[in-house]
Amino acid sequence: MKEKCIYLAGGCFWGTQKFFDQFDGVLETEVGYANGPTAFPSYREVCASAGHAETVRIVYDAQRVSLTQLLDWYFLTVDPTAYHRQGGDMGVQYRTGIYYTDEADLPELEARYAREQEKHRAKLEVELLPLQNFYPAEDFHQKYLDKNPGGYCHIPQALLHLP
Repeated sequence: MKEKCIYLAGGCFWGTQKFFDQFDGVLETEVGYANGPTAFPSYREVCASAGHAETVRIVYDAQRVSLTQLLDWYFLTVDPTAYHRQGGDMGVQYRTGIYYTDEADLPELEARYAREQEKHRAKLEVELLPLQNFYPAEDFHQKYLDKNPGGYCHIPQALLHLP
């Protein structure tokens, strides 16, 4: 096993976590707040425009799933040209982003990002940046859609249950 990690902000983190939990090779997910200006923000602070992005930490086995495949799936769930919004959610915390911790991943990330840009006339609004910080969200938010199956999600239900 070759364990790696990537951080993906895809709007509301509830759906993004549920989406990635379904894939073989994804070992662990955790929702939290990334690349913001303050340490250990609360959900209330994040919703009050504290500057953090709702983000999912994804730990995966790189021998079973590639980083490019994870990004292929990610781009199925977001409108990459939307600025600080996804679905009905609007605000800085709902921005999209790909945050990495391993510089060696950057060429693969940039190549997949460029392929996505070719599909759109508008500039992509997905941040591609090193991870500055990540603070786990409160327990209430972890696996939220498993605990609350009728909860809101901008990701179509069909994508949450792929074969």
